[in-house]
Amino acid sequence: MALLTVAEFTLAIIIGTLAAIVYSLRVLVILEKRIASMEQNIQKFTHSILKEEFKIEKNITRKKHK
Repeated sequence: MALLTVAEFTLAIIIGTLAAIVYSLRVLVILEKRIASMEQNIQKFTHSILKEEFKIEKNITRKKHK
């Protein structure tokens, strides 16, 4: 079995570290996309709730004036 020289061993460690960094960045990008999608859904949901609250408030004020 061939033994690795110090330079080869160091190079292998550096390449492994870079691969781990790239993989971690990939995971972070995927998570960021998921979070952005969740935030969009929450904004749509709160917008629809706000519209309903305005409708209810409008109906309440109409009934008070009658």
